[in-house]
Amino acid sequence: MTAQRRLFSSSGLRRSGRLAAAWSALTASAVLLSSCQSLFSPAYQSTLRPSDNPQTVEEVQKNDPRAQMGAREHPRIVASYGGEYRDAKTERLVARIAGALTAVSENPQQSYRITILNSPAINAFALPGGYLYVTRGLLALANDASEVAAVLSHEMGHVTANHGIERQRREEAEVIASRVVAEVLSSDLAGKQALARGKLRLAAFSRQQELQADVIGVRMLGEAGYDPYASPRFLDSMAAYARFSSADPENDQSLDFLSSHPNTPQRIELARRHARAFGQEGQVGDRGRDWFLDGIDGLLYGDSPQEGYVRGQTFLHGTLGIRFDVPEGFVIDNKVEAVLATGPGEVAIRFDGVADPKQTSLANYLTSGWVAGLLPETVKETQINGLEAATARASADKWDFDVTVIRVGQQIFRFLTAVPKGNMQLDSIANTLRTSFRKMTPQEIASLKPLRVRVVTVKPGETVATMAARMMGTERKLDMFRMINAMGATATIQPGKG
Repeated sequence: MTAQRRLFSSSGLRRSGRLAAAWSALTASAVLLSSCQSLFSPAYQSTLRPSDNPQTVEEVQKNDPRAQMGAREHPRIVASYGGEYRDAKTERLVARIAGALTAVSENPQQSYRITILNSPAINAFALPGGYLYVTRGLLALANDASEVAAVLSHEMGHVTANHGIERQRREEAEVIASRVVAEVLSSDLAGKQALARGKLRLAAFSRQQELQADVIGVRMLGEAGYDPYASPRFLDSMAAYARFSSADPENDQSLDFLSSHPNTPQRIELARRHARAFGQEGQVGDRGRDWFLDGIDGLLYGDSPQEGYVRGQTFLHGTLGIRFDVPEGFVIDNKVEAVLATGPGEVAIRFDGVADPKQTSLANYLTSGWVAGLLPETVKETQINGLEAATARASADKWDFDVTVIRVGQQIFRFLTAVPKGNMQLDSIANTLRTSFRKMTPQEIASLKPLRVRVVTVKPGETVATMAARMMGTERKLDMFRMINAMGATATIQPGKG
């Protein structure tokens, strides 16, 4: 087998960090999404092909009354994760993997509706009635089909064990309040309607339910012919991704799959113990690496063109034609509903935009009631890089805020900077945002390209270092190459060995 490794072509790489809890101080609404979240491993299947009559939402609802619950939440899930990722090759890949798992599930009569979400986040989850979700970010992190199968089999385990129904009953009985971070602004970045505006945080399953789904998933892997050790292998990859992505690897909890699930070492040991029932590691099951790599070659990685790109300390949006910088030391998180950035000392920044075809006075817009705690006497109209703008201050709970709005055509773009009361950096941070905001040049817009996963064959004489040097969109080329290819610190590559 010819050794193949993955690189990124084009440019632009997403960074994630902690989200400060300031926004809840200025808002009165929150959203609770009662659905399942899982961060488990991926999967593979080598013999089945996609069905000529794939399941539709309507068919799933007809076959399982519980799917009405999933159908109700489905639009919110899709909207909050950037919509569906449409790519025929990738969809066939996932369908092929899921087909074998369905045949060996604990309830073969259960039909599934699998959606690939257009999000770079590493996540997978399920809703009652057979609604399964996997992000393109998870597909990019997986190294073979058996790992994706491990993720899907874990989620199928939640469905067949009715964990979603059990959790909903428990939540209703205890009247559990929403854990969603409430949004300060109602975002409409591209002037389009969206079904979900909050940061939807899926309620986690109990520790026991997660471990039960792990056990079910490993059994399904082995019986479907996949490598049953794919589960612990992918859990290792997710832990490596968390270490790579975290601004503070020891303390960062922004990756929900590590903070809301049983600790990774425990899950890895449990998965390995149950995998041994099928044989020794490396000697049983099919990983499906080659056809999996063929299926993800060209997969979009990181931010999508529709949501704009993060380039180090800079956010750029080619369609909207705008860009701005955050201060050094801040980490940008490009969400569907807004661009968020966090920095030292619990400082947080939020950026979004709304349509304004009526060309409202920016001073009047600031005082129209969309920001609670606004201090009217601080409102000031100004110009920023030739653009009409206005600024103001707000105060709520334990936070002070700078609010800046800038008009570009029929859009109003909004910066909200939050610092704990008494923090003297508010002026300098807000000023960095304001002065850096400008319209992009045609040349800058033309140069923006998305990152895509590219599968390349190792040639004689090439090393990890030379391969990593070809990656684009990251300054940490070697670390990223090793992480995305699940290679340890001392691993090497050789032509002819996969």
